[in-house]
Amino acid sequence: MDNDIRELENKPMGKLLWQYALPAVASQVVTSIYNIVDRIFLGNSPDDGKMLLAALTITFPLMNIIHAFGALVGAGSSARMSIVLGRKDVRWAEKILGNSVLLTFLFGFIFVLGGYLWMHPVMQLFADGATQQVLDTACEYMYIVLPGMFLVTLTLNLVGLIRSSGYPMKSMWIMVFGAGLNIVLDFVFISELGWGMKGAAWATTISMAASATVAIIHFVQPHSFIRFKRHIWAPKFYIFRNILAIGISPFSMNVAAFAVVAVLNRQLIHYGGDDAMTVYGAANSYMGLIFMVLLGLCQAMQPIAGYNYGARRNDRLREVYILTMKICVIIGIIGAASAILFPRTIIGCFNSEPEILDMGGPALRYLLVFCPLIAFTVTNSQLFQSIDQPWIAIVTSLSRQVIFLIPLSLILPGLCFDAIHDGVTGVWQACAICDVLGALLSLVLLLTHRQVFRMDYVPKERRPRKELGPKENEK
Repeated sequence: MDNDIRELENKPMGKLLWQYALPAVASQVVTSIYNIVDRIFLGNSPDDGKMLLAALTITFPLMNIIHAFGALVGAGSSARMSIVLGRKDVRWAEKILGNSVLLTFLFGFIFVLGGYLWMHPVMQLFADGATQQVLDTACEYMYIVLPGMFLVTLTLNLVGLIRSSGYPMKSMWIMVFGAGLNIVLDFVFISELGWGMKGAAWATTISMAASATVAIIHFVQPHSFIRFKRHIWAPKFYIFRNILAIGISPFSMNVAAFAVVAVLNRQLIHYGGDDAMTVYGAANSYMGLIFMVLLGLCQAMQPIAGYNYGARRNDRLREVYILTMKICVIIGIIGAASAILFPRTIIGCFNSEPEILDMGGPALRYLLVFCPLIAFTVTNSQLFQSIDQPWIAIVTSLSRQVIFLIPLSLILPGLCFDAIHDGVTGVWQACAICDVLGALLSLVLLLTHRQVFRMDYVPKERRPRKELGPKENEK
C-alpha cells in the first residue's frame, strides 16, 4: 500500500486532518471562484452591470442540476474508493475509477445535448417575469459554457479520486491552476477586450478544459497509486449501483439547490424585480464561498472517515468527526459575524449601486445569521456519506432546503406586507428559519445513529460477493 494511504489509519488525527483539509478547502474555494470572479467582473461593468449579474443569476438552477450529477458520481466514487482502500483492495479501487469516468461521460452527453435542444424553454421556466434582455443574455452565456460544465464535473470527479487515493496536495494544485487561469482570462476577455457575458463564458470553459486535462494526466502517469488500466473500463453495473447509492445524497442536495434557486428566483422577481435578483446573486456568491470552505473541510474528513470505517477503526472515525465539527462551527460563526457586521461592504464587492446596497445589507444578515447551524448540518451529512448510510445522508441534506425552505419561501412573503416588511423580506426570513429547523432534524438523526462510534460496532457488508476483491474472496 502507498505510504500516504497508510497514514489514514496511523497518523495523529490533528496533523492528518490538516494535511487533507488545506488542499480540500483550497480546492472548494477555487471552485467557487469560477463563478464568483465572473460575477465580480460582470457586476461591476460600467454600463450594464446589474443586468449582467441578474442574467448570470438566472443560470444558477441549470448550473446546479448539472453539478448535481457531477456530485452524484464524484462524491459516490471517492467515498466508495476510501472504503475499499480501507479494506486494502487496490484492484477494486481501480475499477471504481474507470466506472466513475464512464458514468461522468454518460451524464455529460445527456446534459450537453439536452441543454442545446431546450435552452430557451428551460431558462424561461427558471425566471418567468425577467426581462427579455436578461433571458437572452443568460442563454448566450449557457450556450458557450455548457460543454465546460461537463468538463468541470469530470474534473471534480477525478480530483476527488486523486484525494481519496492519497494525493491531497496534487488535487489542490489542479483546482488552483484552473481558477488562476480563469481569473486571468476574465481580465483579458471582459476588462481588456470588452466581450462581456461572452467573455466570462469563454474564460470559464477554457479554464475548465485545462483543469480536466491535468487531472487526466495524473491517472496516466505510471507512478500514480491508482491509474488507468485496461481492466478498469469494463462496465460493472453493481459498481455503478454502489457509486450512485452513496452519491445520491450530494446529488439530492444539489437537486434541492436547483429547486430552491428556481423557487427563490420566481419569488424574488415577483416581489422585488431585477434588483432582488441582483442582490440574491451577490449574497449567494458570498454564501457559496463560506459553504465551499465548510464543504472542503468535510471533504477532508471523508477519505479519513471512509478509510477508517472500512478498516473498522471506529475510534478514529469518532475522532475525525468531532474535530471536523468543531472547526466547521467556528467557520460558521466567522461567516455569520462578517455578514452581520459588514453586509454592505460584502454586497458592494459585486455591485455598489445604492438601491442594491440598501436591499442587500438586510438580506445578507438573514441568509447567514445561522451559519453555524448550517455547518452542523453539512458535517453530519458528509459523515453519513462516509459511513455508507446514503438514505440518512439524503434526509439530512434535504431537510434544510426542500422540507423546510421551499414551503416557507412560498408562505412567508405573502404574510410580510406592512410598514416594515415586504415580500422580499419574507423570502430572506424563510432562509433563516429553515437553517434552524434543518439543524434540529440533523441532530435527531445523529443521535439515532451514534452507535457507529462504538468500538464494537461492525458495519454491514453491503456488496454482493462478486464485488469482493481477490483477497476477500479467498477468505
